[in-house]
Amino acid sequence: MKTQLLFIFFILILLSSHTFAQQKRTKIGVAGLTHGHVGWILNAKDRADLEIVGIAEPNRELAKRLTEQHGLSMELVFDSVEEMLEKTKPEAVTAFGNIYDHLAVVEACAPRGIHVMVEKPLAVSLEHAMKMKMLAEQHNIHLITNYETTWYPSTFKAREILQNGEVGDLRKVVVRDGHRGPKKIGVGEEFLEWLTDPKLNGGGAIIDFGCYGANLATWLQSGKRPKSVTAVTQQLQPENNPKVDDEATIILNYEDSQAIIQASWNWPIGRKDMEIYGLTGAIYADNPTDVRVLHAEGYSGFEESEYKLEYTNSPFEDPFTLFLDVINGNLVLDDYALPSLENNMIVVEILSAAVESAKTGKTVYLK
Repeated sequence: MKTQLLFIFFILILLSSHTFAQQKRTKIGVAGLTHGHVGWILNAKDRADLEIVGIAEPNRELAKRLTEQHGLSMELVFDSVEEMLEKTKPEAVTAFGNIYDHLAVVEACAPRGIHVMVEKPLAVSLEHAMKMKMLAEQHNIHLITNYETTWYPSTFKAREILQNGEVGDLRKVVVRDGHRGPKKIGVGEEFLEWLTDPKLNGGGAIIDFGCYGANLATWLQSGKRPKSVTAVTQQLQPENNPKVDDEATIILNYEDSQAIIQASWNWPIGRKDMEIYGLTGAIYADNPTDVRVLHAEGYSGFEESEYKLEYTNSPFEDPFTLFLDVINGNLVLDDYALPSLENNMIVVEILSAAVESAKTGKTVYLK
């Protein structure tokens, strides 16, 4: 009887240890609250796999409003990233401020060995991006970039179809992203202030939505850099976006294909869709869950098939699941994966060339 009780006690200890291990919560810090997508991390406060231990935000009024809205204590809020890191010791930080400040976040976190995830794009300039990359590599931290389209089932289905050879060799990619404009859709005042600032955002629609196409094109091209970048921008809403462009078209010229990125704050309907053209057919990722494939027949005929997809439980279910799996060693990102540093260095290179091309009216050839 005594032996049985000891055995049962031993099993209970093992089970409780296993449960504790499963419930380990990674300590997360939040750098900035001015990004309109910050609700994504604040809504994750009760997740079993992460704990928000600190928030860096000097705007006390904004911090008070958002912490009350999401049921968080103002005791978590600090005036600077450095103070938040020293007082709360997070294992990882998510950046939800302006794009210009991404470099400062990495400068504060990397020497402390703290991993960082930023909202797209990685940086406002190639100079900033190169400094961030150097710091990440020097201090052996993960530095990843979050895009909404990374969580679309249609994104991965479209690439799978292409790689399976169902539409032949890749010849053209067209990516369209945007909405009616940040002011027209009613983004928050703090978000609008830096989103339409050429220094803090790096540009207007060319950066805000051009980054999606650059990210997807680099992924579909398995990390190839384009030979050249040509861009045209316009300002069609000067009353709403007086300092930045709100309409941009970017052409990426590869050895055997093109990518056309249409980034706009003038679409009448919000959109994030992609078209992939091969030698024998086309793939349309119309939205997060719908994909159509057209197989060419004759001159203008085609046979069409459709896929109705669902969000699946995987490391790519949401940014925080992915981030935690990467930093905890449960997931190794593929080369040039959508959130990867390698991919997003090329994204910033493309965007920097696009901004230069639009300003000079000339095609920019990448070195």
